[in-house]
Amino acid sequence: MSKPRVTVPALVALMTLAVPSSSLLLAGPAAATPSPASATGAAGGTGAAAPARTTASGAAATASSDDQNRESVLVTGTGKASGEPDVLTASFAVEVTGATVSEALDRASAAATRVRDALLRAGVVKADLQTADVSVNAQRNNANKITGYTVNQGLTAKLRNLPKAGATLTAAIAAGGDAARLNGVSFAIEDDAALLAEARKRAFADARAKAALYAREAGRPLGRVLKITEETPSYYRDSYSSDSVAMSGAAAPIEPGLQQLTVTVTVEWALEPSAGRADSPGHEA
Repeated sequence: MSKPRVTVPALVALMTLAVPSSSLLLAGPAAATPSPASATGAAGGTGAAAPARTTASGAAATASSDDQNRESVLVTGTGKASGEPDVLTASFAVEVTGATVSEALDRASAAATRVRDALLRAGVVKADLQTADVSVNAQRNNANKITGYTVNQGLTAKLRNLPKAGATLTAAIAAGGDAARLNGVSFAIEDDAALLAEARKRAFADARAKAALYAREAGRPLGRVLKITEETPSYYRDSYSSDSVAMSGAAAPIEPGLQQLTVTVTVEWALEPSAGRADSPGHEA
C-alpha cells in the first residue's frame, strides 16, 4: 500500500504569495515599501513608482500647523466714532395710592391714559409706546395693618422729533398730574451702520499701526493677518432725569449732544523672516 504524497512545497508557495498582500493591508498611507505592482509592470518589466497624492485634508492640516508655529504679533486696536442721536427714549410712570386695590388701579389707569393721549397728540405713534411694568403694593402702618394700596404703572415712549422733545415731555407729565413721574431719558442713533463701519475702520487702523511698530522694532516684515476678534461695540449714552419736570409748566430743556460708539478689535499678524534669514516658521529669534 503506497503512502500519500506530501504537498508541503505547494503550501509554502501559497503562503509566500500571500505575504505581500498581507503586508499591503497592514501598511498605512505613509508606508515606504513599494507594492509589487509598482515595482514591475504588467509584462514583468520595471515600471515607475506611482506618484504621491496630497489630499485636501492633509494640505489643510499642514497649513494649520504652519499657522500655529508661525511667529506673530498680537495687538488690540480701538476705534471711536460720534454721531448726533435721532431718537429719545423716555421712561414715564404714574404712581397712585387708594384705599382698595380696585380704586388704586382705576386711578392709575386713568392717569396713564392721560399721559398716553398727550403723547399721541404730540405726534408719537402707537408703535413707539410700550407699557413697561405694572405693580401693586400694600401700604402698612406700624402695627403691620394694611392702610391702602399703591399702584405703579410704567410707559416707555420713543420720541423721534427731538426739537419738540422737551415740550412733549412736559405735556405728558402735565397730563398725568401729580401722579406722573419721569424716571429718565436716553438717546440713541437708530441707524448706526455707517457709524459702526467708521469705528471698525479706525479700530483696525489703530491695531495695524501698533503691529507695524512692533514688527519694525523687531526687524521683521509684517506678514498676513492670521486672526481678528471683535468685542461687542459699546455706546456712551447720556441720561437725564428730573422730578422738577412734574411740578413746573416750563418745557424741559433737552440737549441730545453726540452719541459715541467704541469698537475694540484684537488682530494677530504673522511676522515674516527678516532679509537674509532662512528660519523655519517655528524658529525663535
